[in-house]
Amino acid sequence: MKISDFSIKRPVFTTVTIILILLLGTVSLLKIPLKLIPDINPPVGVVVTTYPGASPKEVVEKVSKPLEQSLSTLPGIKKVQSTSQEGTNLIILEFSWSTSIDKVENEILQRINGIPLPDEANQPSFLKFDPSQFPIIQLSLSGEKDGKKLKRLAEKLKEELSRMDGVANVSLSGQLIEQINVVIDQDKLQQYKLSQSDIVNVIRSNNISMPGDTVEAQGKELTTRVISSLHDQEEIKGLVLTISPLTGEKVKIADVADVRIAEPKEKMITRTNQSPSILLSVLQESDANTAEVSKRFQENLTQQLKKNDFKGIKADILFDQGDYIQQAIGSITNSLLVGGIFSMLVLFVFLRNIRSPLIIGIAIPYSVIVTFVLMYFSHFTLNIMTLGALALGIGMLVDNAIVVIENIYRHLSFGKDPKTAAIDGAREVGGAITASTLTTVAVFLPVVFITGLIGQLFTQFALTISFSLFASLIVALTVIPMMASRWLKPQREKGDARRSRSKWMARVDRSIRWTLSHRKTILAATLILFVIGSLGISRVGMEFLPPTDEGTFTLKVKLENGASLDRTQKVVSAIEKELMKERDVEVVSSLIGSTQEDTFRGTGNTSEAEINVKLKPSSERDQSIFHLVDSYKKKLEKAAANVDETAVLTYNLQTTSGSSPQTLTFSVQNHDAGELEQSVQKISTGLKGLDGVSELSTDQMDIVKEVQLEINREKAMEAGMAPAQIAKNVTEITRGVQAAQILSKDSDQVLGVFVRFQSNDTRTLENLKEMKIRKPDGQFIALKDLADFSIGNGPVKIERIDGQKAVQFTLKYKEGENLSSISNKVDDEISKLNLPDDTEISFGGDRELLNDSIDDMLMAIGLAIILVYMVMAAQFESFKYPFVIMFSVPLMVIGIGAALYATQTPISVSSIIGIIILAGIVVNNAIVLVEYINQRKSEGIHSLEAIIQSVKDRTRPILMTALTTILGLIPLAMGIGEGTEINQPMAITVIGGLVSSTFLTLFVIPVIYSYFDPATRKIHKHS
Repeated sequence: MKISDFSIKRPVFTTVTIILILLLGTVSLLKIPLKLIPDINPPVGVVVTTYPGASPKEVVEKVSKPLEQSLSTLPGIKKVQSTSQEGTNLIILEFSWSTSIDKVENEILQRINGIPLPDEANQPSFLKFDPSQFPIIQLSLSGEKDGKKLKRLAEKLKEELSRMDGVANVSLSGQLIEQINVVIDQDKLQQYKLSQSDIVNVIRSNNISMPGDTVEAQGKELTTRVISSLHDQEEIKGLVLTISPLTGEKVKIADVADVRIAEPKEKMITRTNQSPSILLSVLQESDANTAEVSKRFQENLTQQLKKNDFKGIKADILFDQGDYIQQAIGSITNSLLVGGIFSMLVLFVFLRNIRSPLIIGIAIPYSVIVTFVLMYFSHFTLNIMTLGALALGIGMLVDNAIVVIENIYRHLSFGKDPKTAAIDGAREVGGAITASTLTTVAVFLPVVFITGLIGQLFTQFALTISFSLFASLIVALTVIPMMASRWLKPQREKGDARRSRSKWMARVDRSIRWTLSHRKTILAATLILFVIGSLGISRVGMEFLPPTDEGTFTLKVKLENGASLDRTQKVVSAIEKELMKERDVEVVSSLIGSTQEDTFRGTGNTSEAEINVKLKPSSERDQSIFHLVDSYKKKLEKAAANVDETAVLTYNLQTTSGSSPQTLTFSVQNHDAGELEQSVQKISTGLKGLDGVSELSTDQMDIVKEVQLEINREKAMEAGMAPAQIAKNVTEITRGVQAAQILSKDSDQVLGVFVRFQSNDTRTLENLKEMKIRKPDGQFIALKDLADFSIGNGPVKIERIDGQKAVQFTLKYKEGENLSSISNKVDDEISKLNLPDDTEISFGGDRELLNDSIDDMLMAIGLAIILVYMVMAAQFESFKYPFVIMFSVPLMVIGIGAALYATQTPISVSSIIGIIILAGIVVNNAIVLVEYINQRKSEGIHSLEAIIQSVKDRTRPILMTALTTILGLIPLAMGIGEGTEINQPMAITVIGGLVSSTFLTLFVIPVIYSYFDPATRKIHKHS
């Protein structure tokens, strides 16, 4: 080829180009950001609406339904899921992956702004799902026994750490927020004939800042502002409420209430390793390098904690995405290096000299460096997918170089000088390696068109491999011939003659001659192996993505509704104690009275808790996180039940890629509440005893006991009050009222001013009945004289999906099961239950993602095979010979089935990507073989001898290229280290398929070729 001739004749130019690209690659590598996975932007939006004081049923009727009806007709909408609970509504909008959330954002805002909602409801707000809004680091601060001091130090530390480059925000849970409480004495209030609203109104009317119009003064137009500000509790105490008509004395707030600075009532407790703590979460800027931000943050944190101000404060890292990224990328980099070393060993064994392997060894780092340049200009990141692509392709990078150097070596054995041998050798195989590279790259073209999560995860993977293969082709056609022409020496003895006398070559000769004389036997045996391989594939099951062991899991604790914070924290204490006994547990952090999800919504529940457990690194423990969680379950459930029988535990192992390992989720929907309840009960009963199920939970509409006041309208009318007035009074009496926010003079701290009654006045039902409110005539009347009190049931929250009432099921399955096996069991069980016709069941989570992507993946495999054939047809200018070569594709099924079955690896998206890759790789050996047969025939050799001679000549380079790829993948297939799990099934699939197709290609393809060649079609008659 001309490019090879040019590089051989212009070695200095070629060398300068190499050095220039190496420099560019080094700079590119330093500039490429490190992230765990490619940026994922799922088309999901959230609409949040608050409706203070409204019950869940009111929220559904007055807020949820109007919003759902309007939003359900948005373009590209796939699912509308709403959760309505007291005072708040959350609607999750899930769009198809082809929909851009940015393009529909304006229409969403227009619709939610145009929906008539109750006056008391606040304006709905819309939020886009943004992965950068999730913390990259979460840590706990503990060690200071004084809770207030710990909170002050945490606030100070937060300010120091927030100034760092790349850090968008640092947030604290359990912050020190002080407020001024105005605690009313009910008796004194009645004595002066005052009400709670009188106190609230006085505070508000004395804390104002209002603008006026402009006035002229000193030749200028100046704005006016009317100011009356409150700054501390003493000023509030001195505010005058009224003047006594009997004594003429001023009645101040201090006369009827106790005014003091205090912390809000504790509704949430945070602990780390059983000690009080504060959780600190770090969010990075969207374009920041996660690994770099994490490293700098930890260095800064260590420096700050050494200061005297923070002496005694201990920081426990609960989760650090940057640290996990470093470990994961380190593991894959090690796999890449070990794979490269294995490839070099193969070359030394086969070529039995030092110079040729060293020349080829240059192809690996140089191809990788060129790939980094292309990645940088494509705005890719270094992540487990792009590095996995390089690790997967490490053996493939030398394939082209091997074919070229081996052929140059063969030409040297003819007695040619190195320069002539390099030119002739590169020219002879240039077309074959170009065709094989194009076919391999062609299989990745359909991957780019795969939509959804898989498309976003694997597009960079596919392009990175394509970049590296193009780079290896350029290196094989330029750098390798140039270096071979300078480094290799003429051979004393003809290598062809020496090889032809070897025992190995004699065995190859006998084998291929026997194969060609027993063609039907070979094809029958191959067909049997194909059927066995297909059976092996069908027996391993399926899953979406391989489960990744990230070393952390979340445990949610739920007690009966209405359980106090104290009851919940006792259960959590028992669980913490049990977890701390486990040697593989490193940090246990508890959030009592809330969960991460509730914190996002701005809500909480005293009967709930969330425990985050961080395990030791996988290298320091013998078992996977999945096995450990299964082993912990019974112990923790027993410990919780011993304290409170109502405690229910659920586990969450969601990974950074968004999948939920060993979890099957589905929702049951029905318009009729009775039929829905009936269906849910049947499904719960049927699935609980199912083999392989370790946990089954639902978000079925919980019922909570509540005190209900039924207002007697006649008595209310006699008292001169409307029901709305009474309801407002009860709400303010029981919850308190925020009267104002004031700015402290000393510290510029904003303090809320809350007006409430003493807790004893409203804590018990009897006291609430006796609570008196003021009538319009100034007299007081007890609540029991205006309303009938009863204890009833009310829903905690109401779930709806696409306008129907729904219940979500979450099923956890044991380590030995996979997604398809448990799905089949669930489907079989549900089909036996005779559910009502209107009951709909829709699967979510990993099963939905797998179902959505499987059609795209199968289409990608089909397109890949078609593209491979079309590229070969264009290269060979023939439809016949590419068809012969395509028979090498089904041969990979034999090895894939054996490899997956032997390792019990379920088929996943990673495995299917491996199959797509194989479709492009397995034909390469057949391409080289068929082209060489055609070349020998064009030289006048008879077809039979051309086939035999070509197999003998091409066996060594075919085995070399296959072994370098196979051995290069072994570290990845072994799954050693963090973050390698997602690429492991891919490596196992490629190794299995390549082993079977490589060895069978040497025998099956010659047989197929002989049937298509007229000269050898009747070969058995001549034998």
